[in-house]
Amino acid sequence: MTSFEPFQLPKSLQKAVDEMGLTQPTPIQQRAFSVILSGRDVMGIAQTGTGKTLAYLLPVLKQWKFMESETPRVVILAPTRELVVQIADVVTQLTQYMSVRTLGVYGGVNINTQKKAVYEGVDILVGTPGRIMDLALDNVVRFDTLQKLIIDEFDEILNLGFRVQVTSILTMLRNKRQNILFSATMTDEVDEMLDEYFDFPEEVSLAPSGTPLEKIEQLAYQVPNFLTKINLLKHLLHEDENMERILVFANNKKTVDLIATAVETDFPEQFGVIHSNKSQNYRLNTMAAFQRGELRGIITTDVMARGLDISDITHVINFEFTEIPEQYIHRIGRTGRADKSGIALSFISPREEEIQIEAEMLMEKEITVLEFPEEVEVVNRLLEFEKDKKKVKFLLKRPKLTGGSAFQEKKDKNKKVNLGGPGKRTPRKSAPRNRAVERKRNEKRKRG
Repeated sequence: MTSFEPFQLPKSLQKAVDEMGLTQPTPIQQRAFSVILSGRDVMGIAQTGTGKTLAYLLPVLKQWKFMESETPRVVILAPTRELVVQIADVVTQLTQYMSVRTLGVYGGVNINTQKKAVYEGVDILVGTPGRIMDLALDNVVRFDTLQKLIIDEFDEILNLGFRVQVTSILTMLRNKRQNILFSATMTDEVDEMLDEYFDFPEEVSLAPSGTPLEKIEQLAYQVPNFLTKINLLKHLLHEDENMERILVFANNKKTVDLIATAVETDFPEQFGVIHSNKSQNYRLNTMAAFQRGELRGIITTDVMARGLDISDITHVINFEFTEIPEQYIHRIGRTGRADKSGIALSFISPREEEIQIEAEMLMEKEITVLEFPEEVEVVNRLLEFEKDKKKVKFLLKRPKLTGGSAFQEKKDKNKKVNLGGPGKRTPRKSAPRNRAVERKRNEKRKRG
């Protein structure tokens, strides 16, 4: 499909699409359009950066008809404040020639201001699960006229611990509505929620969960500890002029701040910092400055790994390898977008090798390990948080890759082909493995 013409969008909506510079739909937009228009419950699987937001917004807005109502007709749930702001902005752009009132709500700001905005009337409400539940419990948000519930980045919503809030919201809603759910990965927890709350959902998939983005070159260095990683990062930033627009990922706020402090000495005012301790305004201003090219990079936690549309990222650096294999794919998916190539670099310490192997098995693709630069100083000292580091909790809970109890019989009404996720796939036996992977596999065989 070379244009949006087959969608037969209303003139007001098509005009907005044209002004946004969009010329043709992405594959997930093509596949989801007619299914969502049908009114059936929908389960969409697509990697980050594939145009999921418009995949659900275009068919919803094509059907839009004016109706006198002060309560939301569409509710969109998203995992983070940044994604709420981004989705609300896209809705506002698409509806600039339509009579649609849009509001984004999230925690970290005065709830009374948001209550006032809701009382003034809203048609499309975008929000984090926690804040929408708070507003609903206070009887500020009502769902009397709700027609569609859209849950974006559902797997990440569950990963962030919002299951209770989502189930609470689902129990408050009237039964007659369309559920539209998009997720980058298909997990057992997603399956359970589908079985309980969705009615014969139609699956729309772009690629199996866990498929790496082909335009991303995946590289790694084996690095013994945190301080040596700092030295390596500084070396690469000094030596590689192609590192123009960078995201540096770490696993928690403490290590993000440590990295930022170390980098600031050599590269003053070139890097921003984003994590949950930073205020909403600070985070949005930092993202805007990065998008304008005023910053060379952002050092962040996984809050930046999902859904956010930051263009032209040249490099993603996993300073700490993610604790969840699926999250690795979301991190590196920040680069290599819109048909552009990108580079993902991972600094892997000995205690992170098992997760590296899990990610490689998930992708059925090996990460290329580079020679460690001789000119980088190797520090023998460990920081306190590196000593006696517990084995990653996720590995203790992760279902066996070969199946067994991880395979659960679904309800008859919702039997469908599984697209992947933890416990749902095995690596190709013929896939090449590096020596570290072979060693681990042999150890597993010996243990029986």
